[in-house]
Amino acid sequence: MLDIFVSFGLLGIFALVLILPFKVKIVEHNLEVFLFACGGAALSIAGLASVPGEPAGWSGAVIIEALTSPLNITSICGIPVGIVQIVLLVGLLIYAFHHWLQEAITSLTGRVSLKIITLCLIVILGLVSSIISAILAAIILVEIINALPLGRQAKIDVVVVACFSIGLGAGLTPLGEPLSTIVVSKLAGAPYFADFGFLVRILGIYIVPTVFILGVAGVFISTLRHADDEVIECLVERESIREVVIRAGKVYLFIMALVFLGEGFKPLIVDYIVSIPPAGLYWINIVSAVLDNATLAAAEISPVLSPQQITGTLLGLLIAGGMLIPGNIPNIIAAGKLEITSKEWARVGLPLGFLMMVCFFVIIFVPALLGFV
Repeated sequence: MLDIFVSFGLLGIFALVLILPFKVKIVEHNLEVFLFACGGAALSIAGLASVPGEPAGWSGAVIIEALTSPLNITSICGIPVGIVQIVLLVGLLIYAFHHWLQEAITSLTGRVSLKIITLCLIVILGLVSSIISAILAAIILVEIINALPLGRQAKIDVVVVACFSIGLGAGLTPLGEPLSTIVVSKLAGAPYFADFGFLVRILGIYIVPTVFILGVAGVFISTLRHADDEVIECLVERESIREVVIRAGKVYLFIMALVFLGEGFKPLIVDYIVSIPPAGLYWINIVSAVLDNATLAAAEISPVLSPQQITGTLLGLLIAGGMLIPGNIPNIIAAGKLEITSKEWARVGLPLGFLMMVCFFVIIFVPALLGFV
């Protein structure tokens, strides 16, 4: 068991990560720096713990991972790429081709209704994120949504719903996000012999219909938030090159912070979380709203789990990842580009996430708990 000081120290930092972004303005507007500091503190406290089989706390390996992960974190169509390079490159392309993009989106909104555009964005990007990666899908999403003639609150609502869709869809193949890659790697041997299509086979029946439902929900929400008599210009913002570089730098710091937090909380995860029964673990995985879900998946997924346990664990991680900004890479990209605060994200993300968690719990676990399976 962990030392009491270590346990309470890590729980205290976790509480700060959950509470301060909603209560303190300076933290809300400097979330990357705050999470980076919390990650460093968590690593320092974790260094006092003894984790069987692996060192805890600061190490050369952790520092190298934190420095390199933002530059080599995923793959697009099988090509290794980093989130920072993508954010920087797309920002520069939009800067260079600003007028062309403005004309294209203006023409699109003049021919197609906003409801259809919203539905297609949420559904299509949710499904293709498993191939083009959640990172690229999120960048495409925010650039289009940011230019659409929608009010600020409508844009926030649609983007949060779409990030849930992208986060879920990316879980269908190893190309979508690091969590998927880790899961397939850990289950590659007996008895599952997981291959490229393994996650589609066990999660597709849940995720694909949910992506379509989220598309309809996004249309409904944007309709509520967008007054018919409000005239909003379709406008593609042209950031300066300095702003593009600063935004990429903030993303880099954000990813480093997530690496530190994940490694810092690893002793707590190994000592307590993985020993919780599957139904309870499903709800405990709500911590994925502020922690890297790939770290949690690496600790929790094992070939000894049943298909139901694997399905429940993964769905819990994927859904919870959409609840708050630090929970998923698409959330970070979208919040940074649209300047969405933690409070604004949580107003949509928390109720929607809890609703989805309850629905899937009923579908996956309740029949077994009642003895029907």
